[in-house]
Amino acid sequence: MSSLQISLAVVGGLVLAGVVAHSAWSSRRNLPKQATPEAPPAEQPVAPVQDSEGGTAERQEPSFDVDSGLASLASLTTMTPDRKPGLDVLIDAVAPVVIDGMVSGEAALAAMPSTRRAGSKPFGVEGLSVITGEWEFPTAGHRYSAFQCGVQLANRTGALNQIEYSEFVMKAQAFADAIGGEPEFPEMLDEVARARELDQFASGHDAQLSFTLRAVNTAWSPGYVQQSAGRLGFVAGSIPGRMVLPASQQGHAPILGLAFDTQAAMAEDPEQTALRELTLSLDVPQVLRSEKPFARMCEAALSLAANMDGVIIDDNGNLIRPEAMEVIHADLEQLYDTLDSRDLSAGSVLGRRLFS
Repeated sequence: MSSLQISLAVVGGLVLAGVVAHSAWSSRRNLPKQATPEAPPAEQPVAPVQDSEGGTAERQEPSFDVDSGLASLASLTTMTPDRKPGLDVLIDAVAPVVIDGMVSGEAALAAMPSTRRAGSKPFGVEGLSVITGEWEFPTAGHRYSAFQCGVQLANRTGALNQIEYSEFVMKAQAFADAIGGEPEFPEMLDEVARARELDQFASGHDAQLSFTLRAVNTAWSPGYVQQSAGRLGFVAGSIPGRMVLPASQQGHAPILGLAFDTQAAMAEDPEQTALRELTLSLDVPQVLRSEKPFARMCEAALSLAANMDGVIIDDNGNLIRPEAMEVIHADLEQLYDTLDSRDLSAGSVLGRRLFS
């Protein structure tokens, strides 16, 4: 083999090696960002325990007695029952049900309709407790001196209409007949008119905001997104690809939602799945004003964008800058004031019911 052929073979080998190296580098560069392994917390040294005589006693690990633990849990559950939102004439059409004597909670529960809706509107029944003197959802073991049935006047599906009101009347009448009571229904046309007015107010003062975060260069893996959001307090939601920032008060709606492609989260190897966008969302009427949800939404968006090499955009793909966030914040403060003036404050029981 001549020296020229050898030289060409060497050059060809170098070129081939360069192509393979560049291909490997490109593949690695295009891989989505991965979550970094978290270092386990350092174990704290355990100090010896001194007994009553000054000697070193053997350390006793805390234990949990299953029977007593379950008993305590059952007691706690009994003491703090889940209280359902009560009827309110502000957003409900309410029909009192007069009864002779007392009715047990068991009888009231047996008389309940199979569905708790009239069309698309929630239907409810409350009893006046003989013991507490307060209206409550019928409970076994309690006795009641009166009842009231109600249907919500409006929600995000629209205003209560005449057909839904008629269904409410039929359900309430059937319940009253079963317990031997007599209902007193408000005038249908008046309640439908109230429903329309309430729906107009709700439609003009509903706000659901969202920011989209888009990757600038390298895509993200689902694990990378979850780890980055988890550092800001987000936890996994009930649906793959969904995370939430929990409220500070138990029983309240999450402050913020974070969503990315569900199919990517459910992929056989999600860490090899590339995400280029995620969405931060805020359902304004569902979250207490005191949580400062929009400020926290802006902080989360800016922090994620900075840490994940992304940009914040709106539904039209336009960049959202901090100045624009300040304008939105000012508008939201006016919205909060208006909801407060109607006793439909954001995050309140009535506010959550109306905007649902």
